[in-house]
Amino acid sequence: MPRYKITPEGKFQLTEAEELEIDAEEKAWADGANDRLAAKHRETRNELLAASDWTQGNDSPLNADTKVLWASYRSSLRSLPEHENWPNLEEEDWPTKPS
Repeated sequence: MPRYKITPEGKFQLTEAEELEIDAEEKAWADGANDRLAAKHRETRNELLAASDWTQGNDSPLNADTKVLWASYRSSLRSLPEHENWPNLEEEDWPTKPS
């Protein structure tokens, strides 16, 4: 099926070279989908780590057992890129924040 472009002069069928260029651009965009998703997940993970930094400080008000739970949670966050579903994580693939 032919593809067209719209210009101020009217509607024109794409040349073979234009079709190849568009196909290459679309392929490059699709090929980068996992990289974009991984970057988004890393950003979320880094925000969660930053928000829980306080749990590991010497002056943290948490007791030792709770501190260990938070340390485990943070370790799981750091390990997310090694998860078998990375970067196509489901909600249940994310570690659960201690309460």
